Amino acid sequence: MPTLAAGPVNAFTLWKPEAVSVVRGGDSLGTYHKTTQSYRKWCRNCGGHVLTDHPPLGLVDVYAAIIPDVEFRPGVHVHYQDRVLPVSDGLTKFRDVPADMGGSGETVPP
Repeated sequence: MPTLAAGPVNAFTLWKPEAVSVVRGGDSLGTYHKTTQSYRKWCRNCGGHVLTDHPPLGLVDVYAAIIPDVEFRPGVHVHYQDRVLPVSDGLTKFRDVPADMGGSGETVPP
């Protein structure tokens, strides 16, 4: 399964929708949604992924790399069964996503 990030690893942060605002370029955002689970927002000028809104979860994921002041510290790996690069960092690796986020909560070996 190819990654949305076009790379082997995608670092994202999770936020409540009211904590997220696009401060520049909002009029250039396009939206794609195959299902009502996720609405991907991308820049129509450069094609870059900006964020994904997950209404059923009440969360928005934002690429860590586009938040200038974020000190990103990974907590878990999601969709690890689809990895293209093994990561040995001691963090929990989920088959899909944690159960409290609507996934199976099943883990996979590193």
